[in-house]
Parts: sequence; C-alpha cells; structure tokens
Amino acid sequence: MKITLTEFVTLDGVSQGPGSPDEDTSDGFTRGGWLVPHIDETFIRRVSDWLDLADGLLLGRRTYEAFARDWPKITDPADPFTGRMNSLPKYVVSNTLTEGTWHPTTVLNGDPLRTVAELRSRPGRELQIHGSARLGGALLTAGLIDTLRLVVAPTVLRTGRRLLTGPGTPSGLRLVHHEATPNGLLLLEYGTTGQAATGEYQGVTDFLGTSP
Repeated sequence: MKITLTEFVTLDGVSQGPGSPDEDTSDGFTRGGWLVPHIDETFIRRVSDWLDLADGLLLGRRTYEAFARDWPKITDPADPFTGRMNSLPKYVVSNTLTEGTWHPTTVLNGDPLRTVAELRSRPGRELQIHGSARLGGALLTAGLIDTLRLVVAPTVLRTGRRLLTGPGTPSGLRLVHHEATPNGLLLLEYGTTGQAATGEYQGVTDFLGTSP
C-alpha cells in the first residue's frame, strides 16, 4: 500500500485545530476552526475523492482518540465522509493504548517505523494519515510517506502548532496536482522524491540556457 499524509494548514504552516475552536486547545491554543469559513463544494468533492482511495486509516493516538470521540456521533445520512470513516480499518500507533474503541481498530505497539513499514509492504491502495502531524512528520523523515496532500487555507494565525517541524533529513517533493477552490483553498498533492536537493544560484542562464 502507498502511505498518504493529508494535512490542513494555514499560510504560516499551522495545522492545529482546523475544524472547531475546541478541537485542540493544547498549549493554550485559542484560534481553532480556521478552515471552516473556507469550505466549499470543490473542497468537499476533492477530499471525498481522496477518501475513496483509502483501504485503511493510520493515526497517532491523540488524533485517533479525537476521531473516535467525534465521528461515530455524526448521524447525518447526507454527510459524504461518515460512513467511510467509521467503516474503514483503523490502525493506531501507540505504546499506551491496548485496544481501540472505534471499530475496526488495530493497535500498533512497538517500534512505529517497523510496524508501519510492514503495513506499507502489504498489497492495497492507500493507507491514509489524516491529521496526526507528529506521526506523519516522523514517517516522512523515515522515507515511509509516498504522497503528501495539503489543503492550504488563506489565513495567518501567527500561533499554534506548525506542520512538519523538528529535526530530520530534509525531504524532497514533486508537485503532482494543484487546484484552487472558489473560497480560496489551495489543494496541493505531492509525491515524495527522497532527500531534498540543494544548489547554488549562478545566474539566469543556468536555468534558461542561452538562445542561438
């Protein structure tokens, strides 16, 4: 299976609490819910298309517990995500949980890189990470993320937990798809390319060549 990481971020890279003011108030964060004003039909359709590719969900403990608390409570039959989110196999990376409450769930104890690598080697389409930025960042550093999908909201918060911070090898990415929604969200899909390349600017002709 390919492992995909989907994250909602602001223009200044904050990924904390996109869905509501009380979704994640850790470290005193009070600016949650920043994605909601920009949600539109194009966003819903594209995220639904992404979810159609999933054969399972891979989550860190904190995101798993929040999802397990909230998703089973959504009973609107018209909601385009609830049925699939609740029925897909869930894999939660944790050395503190012994069992899950959001069925079907498998708890992955032990070395997370080893257990995720074993899942990745299985046949299938996508094992999707939604949220779980710390897990996603660790897996990206380890070379276990195949696709990164970002939904970038046109807002700047100046506070909150940033995406993909901390130590690790720089990661290279290749833009596969990009789209802007009517309400200003940028939908970006990247394939991973290994370690990020660097270079030194020597002048425009290095990039454009010379004309005859």
